[in-house]
Amino acid sequence: MASWKKLAQRTRVPAGMVLGIFIIFFLLKPSMRSLWMGSLIAAVGALVRIWAAGHIDKGRVLTQGGPYAFTRNPLYLGSFVIALGVIIAGQGYLLLPAFGAFFAIFYYPVMKAEEQELQNGYGDRFVEYSRRVPLFFPSFRGKGIRSSEFLWARVIRNREHHALAGLILAVVLLILRTLLNSP
Repeated sequence: MASWKKLAQRTRVPAGMVLGIFIIFFLLKPSMRSLWMGSLIAAVGALVRIWAAGHIDKGRVLTQGGPYAFTRNPLYLGSFVIALGVIIAGQGYLLLPAFGAFFAIFYYPVMKAEEQELQNGYGDRFVEYSRRVPLFFPSFRGKGIRSSEFLWARVIRNREHHALAGLILAVVLLILRTLLNSP
């Protein structure tokens, strides 16, 4: 399992990109209505990722504020919502179970590997944090929200513009597919 965790950490983004491109070009059939709905859902995911990227100082601080007060993995939650939005935008509803399986197979081991790294680095502080805040699906119950400052410089340093550019490219490709398939 440890070797799969490491492999999943290295391959999750390239595997997702290749699979996403294949799905967009060969399996999705967007309509203007589905594009609007899916794009709005994907935009929510992008906002979650930006919010998270503006709070996290990777490798420097155990971030517990902002979206990290509700879920320990808001960046992955944002990615999940983005991909869900793209699938909905392309009317790929039958792909949803496969997408869920892909996400679980790749991202759950990554989250567990990163948890181990955080526990090794922050010890009891991380253990206490993990007791209060769920791994993935957010909880909005008052559990002593920690404050942290959102900084646009962190968003840039965490290269969040790459994820945003990927989303924009996916939507543009879906728009082109819609226009080319219109009567």
